[in-house]
Amino acid sequence: MAEDKKKQPVIIRKYANRRLYNTQISSYVTLDDLCQMVKKGEDFIVKDAKTSEDLTKSVLAQIIFEQESKGENLLPAEFLKNVIAFYDDSLKNIVPVYLNSVMQAFMQKQDEMKKNMTAANPLKPFEDIYRSMWGGQQELFNKTLDMFSNFNPLINPNTKPGKK
Repeated sequence: MAEDKKKQPVIIRKYANRRLYNTQISSYVTLDDLCQMVKKGEDFIVKDAKTSEDLTKSVLAQIIFEQESKGENLLPAEFLKNVIAFYDDSLKNIVPVYLNSVMQAFMQKQDEMKKNMTAANPLKPFEDIYRSMWGGQQELFNKTLDMFSNFNPLINPNTKPGKK
């Protein structure tokens, strides 16, 4: 029974005054506290205290914004622009799955990368990660594009609208 409690995400309630309340420890918390929970691998869900609407994604985005504004520039402006551009793209439903799979692959290689960072060539871990991630990811991405190319003339210029 104790294992079941550990698997359940902590419920964080967000009140109208923007305060966050951790129901597990019965205490108010800050975005920094939630940031530390993420870093420790603790799972949580943020819910609106009044409507119970899931606000987790917006709060996580706030945490990222706070980290970036503190000078922790992890996300390049060009990357953010590309993400924004996909909001109106026909492939927008594939982007989250793709980004998540790339991040998971990166995280799996993280320990190996840290060990290799002390090697003679500090760029070698990045080269290895690039090769291992794109080995399967590029093929997956290409297959996905091929799947949609029959429906979108912007992807497949040989397909003309209105022609069979």
